[in-house]
Amino acid sequence: MTGTREDRTAIVTVSYNSDDVLPPFLASTARASDDDVEVVVADNDSASAAHLREVTEAAGARFVAVGANLGYGGAVNRAVATLDPDVRWVLVSNPDVVLEPNALDRMLDTARADPTIGAVGPKLLEPNGDVYPSARLLPSLRTGLGHAVFANVWQGNPWTKRYRQDGDHSARRDAGWLSGACVLVRRDVLDRLGGFDEGYFMYFEDVDLGWRIGRLGLRNVYEPAATATHVGGTATQGSSERMRRAHHESAYRFLAQKYSAWWLWPLRVALRAALAIRARATHTR
Repeated sequence: MTGTREDRTAIVTVSYNSDDVLPPFLASTARASDDDVEVVVADNDSASAAHLREVTEAAGARFVAVGANLGYGGAVNRAVATLDPDVRWVLVSNPDVVLEPNALDRMLDTARADPTIGAVGPKLLEPNGDVYPSARLLPSLRTGLGHAVFANVWQGNPWTKRYRQDGDHSARRDAGWLSGACVLVRRDVLDRLGGFDEGYFMYFEDVDLGWRIGRLGLRNVYEPAATATHVGGTATQGSSERMRRAHHESAYRFLAQKYSAWWLWPLRVALRAALAIRARATHTR
């Protein structure tokens, strides 16, 4: 199924000193669809911004200087705001992803076939070919606490297996949320939701988006016929402590919002304690 002028698609990525990964990402976007697709690179105030602009424009993509480091969701929102009104679909992707040929078209075919679908995610591969669990359940107090406490100390624990939906990754299925490393979202859904919640600087902005899509009565769908490889990059190397702290702060923020009723305050206290335990465990590993 091909798009029309009134049904255009754009690809948005966020760069932050992404010199090593942006060129192969941009090269892969040209093969991801048989249609002409606009590609936008939103830059979070990289030290190498001038070079990244050159790389972007040489690939025929558009460079948007955000002017500050707003985090992933904030930069995506700025890029989406620059798109023409006739762009109906937005593929949000990390720059350290390589899209397989026609991956975008396969996601679009799935999304266009059912108006109840708000977002579609591909099969996301690790560099060694293993499947990354990119389509997961929404974290609940039970699975969230179990995963938070045991994920790094008990391999194969039932809470982590359930949360990650470990098992067969070859079948299309609904998910609670889809990894923001590579996810196709309806433009009107992004507009209705106000885009990503910019309160998440790093991590869980995709969990929150999937949750809010579900609250609209729409579906998050995993489509394994489309594939992409998450190759990883060097931009965040050397900042593991900051990233670990941000991950646990974002995890608490999401679950505290999801379970915000006043009578649930003891559970929120337990959640914060569990995440603190996990932070200490990962720090000492």
